Amino acid sequence: MPVPVSVPVPLPADVAAAADRIRPYARRTPMLDLELDGRRVLLKLEYLQRSGSFKLRGALNALLTTPPDDHVVAASGGNHGLAVATAAALLGRSATVYVPVTVPEAKARRIEAAGARLVRHGATFAEAASAALDAAARPDHRFVHPYDDPAVVVGQGTVGAEIVADEPSVDTVVAAVGGGGLAAGTALAIAGRAVVAAEPEDCRCLHDALAAGKPVDSPVGSVAASATGAARVGEVAFEILTAHGVTSVLVDDDEILRARDLLWEECRIAVEPAAAISFAAWLAGRVPGKRPCLIVCGANADWTAAG
Repeated sequence: MPVPVSVPVPLPADVAAAADRIRPYARRTPMLDLELDGRRVLLKLEYLQRSGSFKLRGALNALLTTPPDDHVVAASGGNHGLAVATAAALLGRSATVYVPVTVPEAKARRIEAAGARLVRHGATFAEAASAALDAAARPDHRFVHPYDDPAVVVGQGTVGAEIVADEPSVDTVVAAVGGGGLAAGTALAIAGRAVVAAEPEDCRCLHDALAAGKPVDSPVGSVAASATGAARVGEVAFEILTAHGVTSVLVDDDEILRARDLLWEECRIAVEPAAAISFAAWLAGRVPGKRPCLIVCGANADWTAAG
């Protein structure tokens, strides 16, 4: 789903405008100053956001910059769809969300509970997205891309803006990468500080794009794939990330699951695997900076006694 080259790349001022726009609807999530084994790190607790992830910010900004009578269409592995459904409910809009048949049941259930029409289509996100684009081509419909829409990117960037406003000493922010929207928006918001993009070894579209010098297709297969399973980094996101010198670090599935479990054991923070990616990178010593902040980005998973 490439974005047309005519789409303007957003600027830092667009993040500030998005923050003003979404403020009545989005939560300003807290931060936790954590000390672990003699090391200190800040956690941005974005899993406490409405809809359970940072995705609400981009969805709200996209809908608030769209004609109010348009029917909103989204394609998602789960979190973006839930964010669009929640944003539509908050704003009194109608929405349809296409998901692959492999979507986690917890996310599908919550999308429907938020009031959106849920359509299961195809085995992959790409197949669901193709059907969503066909549906959105009708008059008075608006497709909201999960990560390659400038309005979505700057909405996600409001996370970074909050981090540096609340803790100006932060010198590095770590964001998990699916399609790159969160990392790109963060880079816009905190220009002059380092942004580290953390990715699973088996969902590494940004890492591969940086190596190739352009977005390329990349394999998808990780315990975090339902949230980070983009096969290709977004065009808009890639332009921002390369312009700001963002680097990618990789973590494997075992590291991700250990980090997720440690968040629970140490902080009683229960999150989905993707939200532990930034913490996994920090635990592994792959995060630079004297005052890093890790975005704990989502919690849309079911936890059971056996899970």
